Amino acid sequence: MKLLELQKRIKAIKKDSENPYFKSAYFDINTLLAEIKPILNELGLLVLQPITYREGKNILKTQIIDDGKVIADSEIALPDIQDQQKLGSAITYYRRYSLQSLLSLEAEDDDANTASNKIQTNKSNNW
Repeated sequence: MKLLELQKRIKAIKKDSENPYFKSAYFDINTLLAEIKPILNELGLLVLQPITYREGKNILKTQIIDDGKVIADSEIALPDIQDQQKLGSAITYYRRYSLQSLLSLEAEDDDANTASNKIQTNKSNNW
């Protein structure tokens, strides 16, 4: 039931970073952790994201631990990237999305607000 309490307490997370390549906004891993860690700590939950190696692949595990027992987990194979800096970026990306998915977190939908304003503007201009 601690996961239910966690989901009740975490609000939509504000997108605070910009991806210049795709011209899109997102929240980075540090913003995500800053939002969820205090609540996890209050509830006595621990998040671990170890990287393991299995069947020739690096695997990112995401685990939620309560009283020494894994109560929720997920695994995803990391891409086979030889450039260490690119691999580090991929690991950060997968960590963020694994946590977001595992905890059913939502991002603040600023894109919908932007689209809504455009529609209203277009209506007022008779487009």
